[in-house]
Amino acid sequence: MSSPYLRSLLAGLVLCFAAGGPCHAEDVMVFAAASLTNALNDIAEQFSAKTGTHMSASYAASSALAKQIEQGAPAQIFASADLKWMDYLVEKKLVVADSRINLLGNRLVLVAPADSKLDKMEITPKTDIAALAGNGRISTGDPDSVPVGLYFRQAMERSGQWAAIEPKLARADSVRAALAQVERGEAPLGVVYATDAAISRKVKVVGVFPESMHDFIVYPFALVTGKDSAAAKGLLAYLSTNDAKAVWVRYGFKVN
Repeated sequence: MSSPYLRSLLAGLVLCFAAGGPCHAEDVMVFAAASLTNALNDIAEQFSAKTGTHMSASYAASSALAKQIEQGAPAQIFASADLKWMDYLVEKKLVVADSRINLLGNRLVLVAPADSKLDKMEITPKTDIAALAGNGRISTGDPDSVPVGLYFRQAMERSGQWAAIEPKLARADSVRAALAQVERGEAPLGVVYATDAAISRKVKVVGVFPESMHDFIVYPFALVTGKDSAAAKGLLAYLSTNDAKAVWVRYGFKVN
């Protein structure tokens, strides 16, 4: 745990488990980055079995979710795929700053359809990504707002390739939408997170981007201001327990 606030939440959660039986039999609404879908759903099932608290979730690009929270959407926990959109809500005092924890990390990968003739390669700043796509497009999240696209744009700007890459982009509204375009063969290449590539049998990882080419991929979680019920606090605390960490790791996330 990274803050006294969250350590106190976890202590309360432990006492609740020790007492036996449900802690809070109610739903908690989580707005979470699309890349968290599978792992977070599994963790929510664990939490529900232990406490009686059920999670409802809205999965989309962090940018879209942050804007929805700004407009009054009924989220109780926000989980972003980058620091930018969490910082955005912190500045607007729409999340509880003391509850924030930078919980997870990920890697940026280049994927192709499973039957692609491209072999796995080592990606460096000199790798000509645009040439690899040939006459096709490269699917990723919209680099103007969607975190995965923002990370990819950083990588291409730092390697001097952005001018060649930008015209080839197929801008998706989330990382899962970008993955789906590659799965359907609509794009010969895509840039997604390693955890998204790992859940698909229809794509293969062609290469992994060095972390030096972009900002570290960080997933911050926080309670939404005014919506921080006891059940929401309990779920947020549970996400850092050893049981939850085992699930995050199984799906390929790095736990900070």
